[in-house]
Amino acid sequence: MRVMGIDPGLTRCGLGAVEGRPGAPLSLVKVGVVRTPADDDLGARLVAIEAGIEQWLDEVKPDAVAVERVFAQHNLRTVMGTAQASAVAILCASRRGLPVALHTPSEVKAAITGSGTADKQQVGAMVTRLLRLDAMPKPADAADALALAICHVWRGGAQSRLAQAVANAKVKAGPQTSPAAYFRGQGRAGYSRGTTK
Repeated sequence: MRVMGIDPGLTRCGLGAVEGRPGAPLSLVKVGVVRTPADDDLGARLVAIEAGIEQWLDEVKPDAVAVERVFAQHNLRTVMGTAQASAVAILCASRRGLPVALHTPSEVKAAITGSGTADKQQVGAMVTRLLRLDAMPKPADAADALALAICHVWRGGAQSRLAQAVANAKVKAGPQTSPAAYFRGQGRAGYSRGTTK
């Protein structure tokens, strides 16, 4: 399985691709970042990130894409930029019909180091060891993108099988009556009969 990890950001969007399967050694495919100048217009920065991700998708040809799930931060400006870059990444992958998985930072840290509270240095050191690299990938955004990809190689298969099983069960069960549909039908009639004006 070849997975491309994306650590979204406006100034530096980390990108990394690995190949492998659970229980077997992993191999590095490519690692790097897409950079945009902080003083550029927001639209131009998002277009540059899109172009960079598209180029990577052309070169890497991943089976799946793993994107860091945006989480709340104290700095609203930072989280907004991260969310915008994340949306571009999800769009690029989805437009090609690639499965997209979102992993939280703590989920990735736990998968890579065994601790959901590991720092960037620990994550980078484990990524270096797992991929048998001579040096830690830099900047940290690049190492984080590889960590996302590794996390998905190890956990994504089980998640995909679970999602497929749920989808198959829904197909077998047939169309279900939603609470809203019930209320519009029998529920509303029963409610109306039981009330007085």
